[in-house]
Amino acid sequence: MIKESTRRIFRMHGWRVDRAIHNYLYFTQYDRYVALFLQAGRWTVKLLGWLPLVGPAFRVVFNRYHAKVLTGSDATKILTLQKSIKLGPDTTERVIPFPYANQIILEEPDYIVVMDCPCRSAREKPCLPLNVCLAVGRTTASFWLEHGQKYHARKLSQAEALEIVRSERRKGRITTAWFKVATGGRTGVICSCCSCCCGGLEAMRLARQVKGGEHLTNLIPSGYLVAYRPELCRACGTCARTCMFGAIEMDAEGKPGYDSKRCYGCGLCVEQCPHQARTLTGEFREIYPLDLDLVQEKLGLDRRT
Repeated sequence: MIKESTRRIFRMHGWRVDRAIHNYLYFTQYDRYVALFLQAGRWTVKLLGWLPLVGPAFRVVFNRYHAKVLTGSDATKILTLQKSIKLGPDTTERVIPFPYANQIILEEPDYIVVMDCPCRSAREKPCLPLNVCLAVGRTTASFWLEHGQKYHARKLSQAEALEIVRSERRKGRITTAWFKVATGGRTGVICSCCSCCCGGLEAMRLARQVKGGEHLTNLIPSGYLVAYRPELCRACGTCARTCMFGAIEMDAEGKPGYDSKRCYGCGLCVEQCPHQARTLTGEFREIYPLDLDLVQEKLGLDRRT
């Protein structure tokens, strides 16, 4: 008998049965899928990276499978949302500038399920714990719960989900919201990513090694910039050690330098600075943060249901 969560997946994709099947296979074979995808990418770069078509091929993939960096505050608003929200795709290009997977849809956001991270599960020596990937919203979350027993899927309260994110951030792992055509082109999957295990981050590094892929990215900055208050800084180096993007480096005099072009605005340097020498500014890049309140204010949206 077909489970109700499977029916929901097929209803979500409508006439695109191919995407529904992709969605089904993606989450039921999560760890194998990620491992195979990464291995294919590594071999492609090694053997064919010099070909001019490889860069555009990565771009095609990234337009359909990518993530938005979240600050702790933005993640908190998603994980404490009390009403369903549906934004995009016509109104979200300033938040998620991709042509296909770009909708902010959180249906029954208090229905949250956690299961083992496929990226960490695919590694020989993964970062722990494994059980950190969150699905927010009934369609995806109920599918995980009914089909993800081998990934230790379990239902959580919003408070429990928020504690997972906070615990991961204390360990220096960024928070990301993933958008995938295979999962309906919407957000709802919230991950805690480290540079050593995350398959998406590895894919971005691989893409930048091929001809024409030097500036490709599948990870969108939060939109925030970081302000520095030198009078509070003690040059302890915590911010430089925390930043996985190399946006903060200690100079010859032992002072932290900041490269805004390399910053993804994750907010970890702000949270972990023991002297409060860094803050997130109210100035935004060319894109807006995935701050549910700000998006509606700036884009004139009010489509909560």
